[in-house]
Amino acid sequence: MAENKTKEQTKSPEFDASVEEQIPTVEETLEAADEALEQAQEAVSEDIEALLAESRAEADKHRDMALRIQADMENLRRRTRIDVENAHKYALDKFVDALIPAMDSMEMGIEAASKEGATLESIREGVSITFKQLLDVLNEFNVERIDPKGEKFDPQQHEAMTMISSPDHDSNTVVDVIQKGYSLNERLIRPARVIVAQ
Repeated sequence: MAENKTKEQTKSPEFDASVEEQIPTVEETLEAADEALEQAQEAVSEDIEALLAESRAEADKHRDMALRIQADMENLRRRTRIDVENAHKYALDKFVDALIPAMDSMEMGIEAASKEGATLESIREGVSITFKQLLDVLNEFNVERIDPKGEKFDPQQHEAMTMISSPDHDSNTVVDVIQKGYSLNERLIRPARVIVAQ
């Protein structure tokens, strides 16, 4: 064993010299570390700049999309507002268009009644035709007449003007209609004014 130690001790100075040549100095190590750090920082900086550029491009794309959507919404609001205004202004367009022929008939009837030789029968016939035209127009627009004669009195649809005793009718029955009622799409416009049996 003592021999082995001496051999190691004798080889050691030569070994140390060759190892020392291979081991970098602290300055060299620090320089290499600084260089590696600079390269890493440059790489990270480039990556960050690339990510930032990509993010800006994406943000610009989304901003452009948002501006387009906002413009589309503004256009839609404007068109909707115009449509609603037109609907309010011209809601009765079709009704008026359907009513005009009945008005023409009424005017012709008045002219015919004022001529010489007009008979009561021809005037009555003209008024009947015009009245039927008006009823057709009302039906076309879902306006229904309420004529409850002989029906049970309904306070939701009828307005009792007076009550009379009538042996021919059950109590609370409509005996006569003073003025017919009207409803539009099942919504009461005017109740029928009626006389009710007690």
